[in-house]
Amino acid sequence: MSDGKFGTEQRRRLSQPVQKAKSLADGIWPGIQQMMQHMIEFGKSLGSRSFEGWARAWSMIPTLFQKREGSAIRRHEPGATMPVAVAGEVSDDTVSTVPSGAWYAHFTGWFQGGPQKAWIVAVVLLLLSGWGGYHWMENQIIIDVDGNPMKVSTFKKTVSEALAEKEIVLGEKDRLEPEPQTKLADGTVIKVTRAFSVNVWADGKQKVLLTTPRVVKDLLAEAQIEVKPLDRVEPSLETLVDQPQKVRVIRVRQKEITTEQVIPFRVAQQSDPNLERGLRRIVSRGKNGLERHKARITYEDGKEVRREIVEQKVIRPPVNQVVAMGTIDHVSRGGLDLHIKEARYMSATAYTHTGNNTASGVYPEVGMAAVDSSVIPLGSRLYVEGYGFARAMDRGGAIVGDKIDLFMETNGEARRWGKRNVKVYVLK
Repeated sequence: MSDGKFGTEQRRRLSQPVQKAKSLADGIWPGIQQMMQHMIEFGKSLGSRSFEGWARAWSMIPTLFQKREGSAIRRHEPGATMPVAVAGEVSDDTVSTVPSGAWYAHFTGWFQGGPQKAWIVAVVLLLLSGWGGYHWMENQIIIDVDGNPMKVSTFKKTVSEALAEKEIVLGEKDRLEPEPQTKLADGTVIKVTRAFSVNVWADGKQKVLLTTPRVVKDLLAEAQIEVKPLDRVEPSLETLVDQPQKVRVIRVRQKEITTEQVIPFRVAQQSDPNLERGLRRIVSRGKNGLERHKARITYEDGKEVRREIVEQKVIRPPVNQVVAMGTIDHVSRGGLDLHIKEARYMSATAYTHTGNNTASGVYPEVGMAAVDSSVIPLGSRLYVEGYGFARAMDRGGAIVGDKIDLFMETNGEARRWGKRNVKVYVLK
């Protein structure tokens, strides 16, 4: 710029504040450089890349004044080392780091060169300041919603502001970590866990809870459902519920009752050579015993599911009944020796002609008898005391068990016979 546009008086006026700035910088800049170096180390210790970058940007300002347009640095403070460069051949290899006592000579040279140079310096300083401030204020964080993380760059200051910026709305029961007013820093992890529905059944009623992952025990406490020692919970109290599902509290109740039960007597048999085979005689009658049981009954939700005997005591033992069994297999009747299969005491009645054939298909005649074929098989040969020989050839609707109906030729004979107990031998 020519002297016509920028005269001596203007240069003098500009040099005055520049000289003041020079004197001020000469006194404070070494301390600022040292402070910036400490801030860089501080940023590293915090792990904050933005803070470290901001401090490093400010510490680099002196290197901006190592070069001028078209020439190398010429001014050089006593005691400082400064390589000499040829005008117009300035390069990164030509200019080395400027000692702390020499940088401001170059700085004042820029101002003395005219207002245009001063404006350039101001713009550079402004840009560096803005760049450092931008990275200092910006935070790199992670927002994790139900296990889906995303990296976020933000200028927001708190957790709640960062969520609002990303339009993440929290439900009433959603869980947020850390707290909404927590200040953000580089590397902050914001975790959002969405609430879900859990159906809790107890005492015949259902409660729907909106919750984040929790163990069953905590869910029941929130629902104000008391679990008693015998109650059963499905799933168990320590199970983590991390998705919608059903929790069931089964009310278990136990009751003990005492009952008395009869112990039936047993029958003991013994041979009796004085009785015909098939006949028996009670030698001694049996007596039932008595037993006391204590039972525990288990109910689940009011229904009996299990009954078990927990105590058993015999109050009165049973007494066996002794029965004598006949062994005689042949007898003499009417001068005849009869070989028998068995003998029976039976209730005997009589009947006469009805006009119908017998159950075996033959016409009835004297010497035929009607029997219960499940007791005496049809066709069996019999000897009936007071009647004589007979054969089982007929059945009757009223003839059941130890009953026998004997055929008589006339109605009078049948009447005279009537009903009597007789011994019947089933012959071999």
